[in-house]
Amino acid sequence: MTVETYTVTGMTCGHCAASVREEISEIAGVTGVDVNLETGAVTVTSDAELARDAVAAAVDEAGYALV
Repeated sequence: MTVETYTVTGMTCGHCAASVREEISEIAGVTGVDVNLETGAVTVTSDAELARDAVAAAVDEAGYALV
């Protein structure tokens, strides 16, 4: 199991956080996603290490940007 924390910009409400959580959750191997709206921190738990590009693509699909 790996845990990685990313910073996402552009989120302003609960709907934003839910969109990011939903998109990242669809990445194969992801077992948990915790979004801190106030800080923009997104903590992803997965079975194995994830490619940063995959996480960035999921965040982009949700309409936000990975820092």
